[in-house]
Amino acid sequence: MIDVEILHRLQKTLVERKDAAPDSSYVASLYAKGADAICKKVAEEAAETIMAAKDGDRLHLVREVADLWFHSMILLAQFGVGVDDVLAELHRREGVSGIDEKKSRGV
Repeated sequence: MIDVEILHRLQKTLVERKDAAPDSSYVASLYAKGADAICKKVAEEAAETIMAAKDGDRLHLVREVADLWFHSMILLAQFGVGVDDVLAELHRREGVSGIDEKKSRGV
């Protein structure tokens, strides 16, 4: 099993890029464009993930989900949220029925 530390290392890099010059990296350029641009990129990657799933190509699906996670982590960092916040929420939900969890949020 691959260690979750890869997510922490990636998060550290993404946070560091927030203060970098926009022309220094792709991630820095996304931050410079703002939350709307980052949200659009997440939506694009989500659509590509769906298309890969519909195609039934496992490798393509894995690669698109990696892109989706990567861009989602950029979005999280934009708002000062990190990997541990998401992991804590998943931990909170562990063993809870999806129906019950949704009811607890009033959804």
